[in-house]
Amino acid sequence: MKLKQLEGYLGDVAAFREPKVQLEQYPTTAHLASRILYTAESSFGDIEHKAVVDLGCGCGMLSVAATMMGARSVVGIDIDADALEIAQENIDEFDIGDTVDLVRASLCADAVGSEGELLLNEHLVGGMAKKFDTAVLNPPFGTKPGNKGIDLLFLQAACLMAESAVYSLHKSSTREFLVRKAQTWGFDCEVLAELKFDVPMMYKFHKKKSVDIAVDLLRLSRKK
Repeated sequence: MKLKQLEGYLGDVAAFREPKVQLEQYPTTAHLASRILYTAESSFGDIEHKAVVDLGCGCGMLSVAATMMGARSVVGIDIDADALEIAQENIDEFDIGDTVDLVRASLCADAVGSEGELLLNEHLVGGMAKKFDTAVLNPPFGTKPGNKGIDLLFLQAACLMAESAVYSLHKSSTREFLVRKAQTWGFDCEVLAELKFDVPMMYKFHKKKSVDIAVDLLRLSRKK
């Protein structure tokens, strides 16, 4: 499938009806999703016939894109029942129920660390360790109170679940830190693209019609 064709199809994926600010629910656009999944397959062969996990799947944009690029199976995980309801509607609309399964779960443990930091839900993540070939995610940036470090936690979970490769969007300002972290987890990390993440006026505190945030599309590959 060509890139423009994929983006066109993804334009029909329904987004959040009532996004939750605490969960930092900003929609992944068809433009971004198509480029992430098209690159993952056309440049690295990481999607077609592969088992894919979509962490923080929201309304299922990346899950739908992975399926359209030929994934053998996709599991979308999200904490929000409302988002998963929309994701299921998208799955039904695209008739991909045989390929995509949805799981309601949190990647964060119920308890926090001694300094109030978020901790990984080791029961969930440990049970899915290396169960997938590839992980795709557009994690929360961690800018809301109580969310500090959640972007790193999502990325760590992805590295534990994926046998081969992880594709993730992160603020460009965190690049050097994430590259170093990936090394400690046994992964090489490369920046595939520098992109603009368009944050539309969705919440009451937004003052501008939209804001572009500089983000990196990262590919983490497990060291041999």
